[in-house]
Formats: sequence, structure tokens, C-alpha cells
Amino acid sequence: MHLGAQDNATPERHGRKYKAPPETSHIEVTVLKGFNKKPLMNAAVIFHPVKDGVDEGNMEMKTDPDGKAVIDVIPTGSKVTIQVIADGFATFAEDYVVNEASRTIVISLTRPKAQVSTYIDNNGKPSELKPGVQDPIRPKTKPAPATTVAPAQP
Repeated sequence: MHLGAQDNATPERHGRKYKAPPETSHIEVTVLKGFNKKPLMNAAVIFHPVKDGVDEGNMEMKTDPDGKAVIDVIPTGSKVTIQVIADGFATFAEDYVVNEASRTIVISLTRPKAQVSTYIDNNGKPSELKPGVQDPIRPKTKPAPATTVAPAQP
């Protein structure tokens, strides 16, 4: 009696070889208001990991009421750019190398500062821009003088 393929001592392999997922790190970012050190809720925290020169994409999340954003999918050993954006605060961005299994990062956001410029304005003074949204300077125009219409003669 011949059993065919069952005679072989080594089984056939089909499909791909299993590759274990990379080790990941637990990163907890706490965002605080710089002037009073209270937690900042709903700040956008963007994680941009790069490992071995390979861009891993980016992930964005909002902070909870305690000002915390927690992520568990960043590969261990990668360089992570963390960017924080919140209304009324200057944008924060910094690079971190994550070699440990767990990392806690505290970020204090500050109010926007006046812009520093080497340009000078028309009066020969350094340019002075106030922080925040700038309204364009519009020249004031005088209204046209009203003309009176003489009544028609009968």
C-alpha cells in the first residue's frame, strides 16, 4: 500500500514564514500649560517615528482631561518626533530616541512670542509684530463729499 505524500518525513511548507512584530514602547506624554502648570485638555499630540531610516508614518491623538496622551505602538529603538498643537499656544516639536520599554514625557506649552525680524520698516525702525493673528494695515480713505442736487425749476 502506497500512501503518497505521507511517506515524506518533512512536511511541506506553504505560505510565508512567520515574522514576529517588533518590540514596542509605551510612551505617555503629559501636556501642561506653561504659565500655571495645569493639564491641557484636547491638545493634538502627533507622533512621527523613524526606525533604521524607515518612516513609520504618523499618529495623532488628543489629550484627555488630565493632559495625557498614551501610545503603545512606537517601535523600541526608533527616533520619534513629537509635535504638540493647541489653540492659544505656540506649537511644540522635539525629537526623542526611545530605547526603553516605557517612557514618560512632560511638555509645557507657552504662549506665542513676538516675532523677531532683521527687517526694518519704512521708518528705519526694526519691524515690530505683536504675537497672535495679525490684521493687515489698510489705509484710511476719506468718504467722497456728498453732492446736493438742486430742485428742478418749473
